[in-house]
Amino acid sequence: MSRRVVRQSKFRHVFGQAAKADQTYEDIRVSKVTWDSSFCAVNPKFLAIIVEAGGGGAFMVLALAKTGRVDKNYPLVTGHTAPVLDIDWCPHNDNVIASASDDTTIMVWQIPDYTPVRNITEPIITLEGHSKRVGIITWHPTARNVLLSAGSDNMIIIWNVGTGEVLLSLDDMHPDVIHSVCWNSNGSLLATTCKDKTLRIIDPRKGQVVAERFAAHEGMRPMRAIFTRQGHIFTTGFTRMSQRELGLWDPNNFEEPVALQEMDTSNGVLLPFYDPDSSIVYLCGKGDSSIRYFEITDEPPFVHYLNTFSSKEPQRGMGFMPKRGLDVSKCEIARFYKLHERKCEPIIMTVPRKSDLFQDDLYPDTPGPVPSLEADEWISGQDAEPVLISLRDGYVPAKHRELRVTKRNVLDVRPPSDPRRSQSASDAQLSQQHTLETLLEQIKALREQVQAQEQRITALENMLCELVDGTD
Repeated sequence: MSRRVVRQSKFRHVFGQAAKADQTYEDIRVSKVTWDSSFCAVNPKFLAIIVEAGGGGAFMVLALAKTGRVDKNYPLVTGHTAPVLDIDWCPHNDNVIASASDDTTIMVWQIPDYTPVRNITEPIITLEGHSKRVGIITWHPTARNVLLSAGSDNMIIIWNVGTGEVLLSLDDMHPDVIHSVCWNSNGSLLATTCKDKTLRIIDPRKGQVVAERFAAHEGMRPMRAIFTRQGHIFTTGFTRMSQRELGLWDPNNFEEPVALQEMDTSNGVLLPFYDPDSSIVYLCGKGDSSIRYFEITDEPPFVHYLNTFSSKEPQRGMGFMPKRGLDVSKCEIARFYKLHERKCEPIIMTVPRKSDLFQDDLYPDTPGPVPSLEADEWISGQDAEPVLISLRDGYVPAKHRELRVTKRNVLDVRPPSDPRRSQSASDAQLSQQHTLETLLEQIKALREQVQAQEQRITALENMLCELVDGTD
């Protein structure tokens, strides 16, 4: 008698659970723009959602703890003159977010730790280089201040946000609209999908296509591609009969897929969210009311179906929390922020465990908020893996850090006539810079001292009031 052997996996029993009603964010007018982005971005400090706004584009930023009903006059981030299409938090600074818009610009914003009184209208920097709408933005995973944008002008531009300069422009690789762009783990390669049905692996610094596969999925509807931890490419798309399909590909051999599975006949584009630590991919379809999740392994059939989280309401968009923002004490391995028409609902994915101790096998060291490289090092050809942190004691987000933009003066590129004069000028510049940094540090110290004194005065006033009340 044959007995069916069940595949061993610690993620076989992962289950999803919607947060309680008091943990949701209500009365949010989620954007109705017809664009296949997630409309939501989240990090350990903030939740950002693209919202409906008159006279241009806007998104809302809420502190994670600010659950419940959102005031209709809550301040927005407004600056774009047309709808916002995509937003992305900087992986190396939890207070910095980039937004891309139909108005052809990208704006980078500094979000304060406190709730602002009025709309934030002034970005740190505006990046202009696209001639048509910009629908995709994504930060480099390891290099500081490096941001990629892709527009409907079929161009990919890689920016140094710290200076506002274009580092690279890939303008002749895609003959049609780009549907998705994804960095690999160290940011040395890009995986892109395009309306011409071709999946491409691009080395952006060499400006060349390393590998490509035509019709990875044969349907005409948009395709998505992401890198896995093993270096494979995971794709979602459609068959010729408009059935949704997922695929796993080896970039060194694009002839045959490693795995190809048909799913269902819904017409919503499947957005893949991948966790490299567990090698689980979560598929969220726009307009679906479910999240399917699969484990990717080295054993056939390579993409193993785990389970489906189902709910009643369809999703308008989805945010995916980085690993460092999860609650390790509850064995939480993923958290989504599901957008409804008028609210945002957290969905928590958990591995059931009896022990309350830290689970080493569920939480290997994960990428932290410290960049491995500067923008200049990356553009010169260096690569570095992400700087990892342990989650054993939980992750505490850093205090507010400012992003400083230093625009280079085009007039300073003229070669100096006298090398000695240039040496003395650079010495003077260094000295001025050092003096400026010292002054800024002193100002910061004074500001902290004033805040401490204000807190002390407030405490003393409260004590005095209590004493007066007591004598009465």
